[in-house]
Amino acid sequence: MRYRDRNHLTRGICLLAILQLAACSSVKTVAPYDRGYLAEDGMQWEESSRNAKLKGHVYTSKEASSGGAGAAGGGCGCN
Repeated sequence: MRYRDRNHLTRGICLLAILQLAACSSVKTVAPYDRGYLAEDGMQWEESSRNAKLKGHVYTSKEASSGGAGAAGGGCGCN
C-alpha cells in the first residue's frame, strides 16, 4: 500500500470518528413537564401490565435466578 493511500485511509477513519462523536453529542434530555406525557399507558412497551408481570414471572422462574424482578424460584417454573 502506498503512503498516499494509507494517508487517505487514515483521514477517512478520523473523519468517520469525528462524525460519530458529533452525532452522539446532539442527544437531548426530556424536560420534566414532558415526562408525564411519556409515562402514559400508551407509551409503554407492553399494552397490558398483567401480561408484563406474567412475562417477568416466567422469565425469572425459567432462568433459575433470583433478584432483578424481585421473584425467586427454581428452574422448574414453580415458586
